[in-house]
Amino acid sequence: MAKSAKDVFAETMTPEMIEASDLRAKELLEEYDTLQKLRKALDLTQEHVGKKMGKKQVSVAQIEKRSDFLLSTLRDYVEALGGELELVVKFKDHAPVRLAGIGEKIFSEVPRRPSGSRGTAA
Repeated sequence: MAKSAKDVFAETMTPEMIEASDLRAKELLEEYDTLQKLRKALDLTQEHVGKKMGKKQVSVAQIEKRSDFLLSTLRDYVEALGGELELVVKFKDHAPVRLAGIGEKIFSEVPRRPSGSRGTAA
């Protein structure tokens, strides 16, 4: 006869471990749809956000499902919502530190040689 997950957990984990696991699962579920909830709270569609980001709606849906992405992607998403992203680092017994420039796009203008050119003049 098959055992339920609840029965297996009860046999292999302490009540404290089960409680901690349930809490972490709840945190992960809340984190999973945070961007989506934020967008919906602002009454915006994925299509609208995609247009602001220069992406298709499907790309926005993929961003909202991810748990790991580039800070520049998060910044672009937040800006498409009309917000501004700030990154704050917190330490125990220390004032919070705001990091500036993290995830910023930096465009360097390095001249490119025409193809076939070796940099010598004839």
